[in-house]
Amino acid sequence: MNSINRLKKKIKIVISKSNVPEDPIHAQNTLDWLLKLKPDADEALQIAAFGHDIERAMEKRKVRREDFTDYDTFKTAHAQNSARILKEIMQDYNVQPDLVDNVFGLVCCHETGGDPRSNLIRDADSLSFFDVNLPLYFEREGWEETLQRCRWGYQRLSLEMKQIIKKFSYDNDEINELVKTVF
Repeated sequence: MNSINRLKKKIKIVISKSNVPEDPIHAQNTLDWLLKLKPDADEALQIAAFGHDIERAMEKRKVRREDFTDYDTFKTAHAQNSARILKEIMQDYNVQPDLVDNVFGLVCCHETGGDPRSNLIRDADSLSFFDVNLPLYFEREGWEETLQRCRWGYQRLSLEMKQIIKKFSYDNDEINELVKTVF
């Protein structure tokens, strides 16, 4: 097994230990969305998509929302922390430095995008939130917090990605109603 395959296995193991129940599903679903958006996505994009939220699975290292006065600052800190953790893991697995740097940059920007490659990770992440995270997030956080999170996630998407979100449907009528208020 080469270092990249061992790395992917390690990332999967770390994420599987998250206290957030949707994290393992979200990691795989973000990768799946990336591959739908860009079927020929390279290793850096795939690793970044799969591991972009890795810090949430590490209780002692994760950033906490309550430590930040605004959501954007929290999300930036989260992205940077996940990037640092992934970089450390990749270095432990002797991954080529250029690949490490590429993944680091992508994960640092996964909440905001800013260039075509980072935008792909941001879009795949947002699509996955609406696709698989939203029902569990709503159950845990309630209407108001979920509404704010949906508005934040929706506004960062391109028009094309917003059209995909509009096609989503949920088993919970309250969630369907909530999402409609975001459009």
